[in-house]
Amino acid sequence: MVYIFDGTKLGFLTAFLLAYEDGNALLTSHAVQLPLGESFISVTTDSDKAKRVERRLLTFDTDALHALDRLLRSGMENHEQIAFRYFKKLATEKRPIDKNFADPDVFAAVECMKKVGHEIHKMHGFVRFMELENGALYAPISPDNDICDLLLPHFRARLPEYPFVIHDVTRKKAAVYDGKNAFVAPLGTADVLISADEEGWQKLWKNYYKAVNIPSRERLKQMRGYMPVRYWKFLPEKQETPNSFE
Repeated sequence: MVYIFDGTKLGFLTAFLLAYEDGNALLTSHAVQLPLGESFISVTTDSDKAKRVERRLLTFDTDALHALDRLLRSGMENHEQIAFRYFKKLATEKRPIDKNFADPDVFAAVECMKKVGHEIHKMHGFVRFMELENGALYAPISPDNDICDLLLPHFRARLPEYPFVIHDVTRKKAAVYDGKNAFVAPLGTADVLISADEEGWQKLWKNYYKAVNIPSRERLKQMRGYMPVRYWKFLPEKQETPNSFE
């Protein structure tokens, strides 16, 4: 049976409760091509049931909710099924299982969580802010995982006096700091007007990049090692029109 839920934590926990006894259960928040003869259940989120499952999982592992948050943020295609199999095993064992790397379900979940954590660390260095006409800072990103709000504490601490927006253009959402409060909001297309100073600095940086780049000695493999290609599109030196992001 395929259990389709709304993608939220409470939705997952509701679906988890319904699917727990189903040996062939598949949990997903996306439309899927059903195997021949397979049917699906559209899960309605039940907050009370979800909270009971949450409390029960915490008796087995006090870090269970942190693990669930990381797994549901993953950009891997089957991350929700990985989460289901991990928490089913946790509920069966009734004790922490995150160190049992010999178990393929545990190993898959831990690797999934690691990838989310590693990308958060990478994005601390890869986010590129630009100054807007109103003095705020804007940074478009397109991470593999749903992490834009998890970047807020780092940049709020680094830039406490500057309002900023970190725009996940893939998921059409933004992490926003207004100078006092931090929050997440939907954001589709962003047409930004950069300040004159920012435009000048970008031109200087592009000229510097061209000056130090020797075409006959281009080390693309090394460049990709330091900065994965999927992040290049938001670098000023790689942009032709840096004022529209969607």
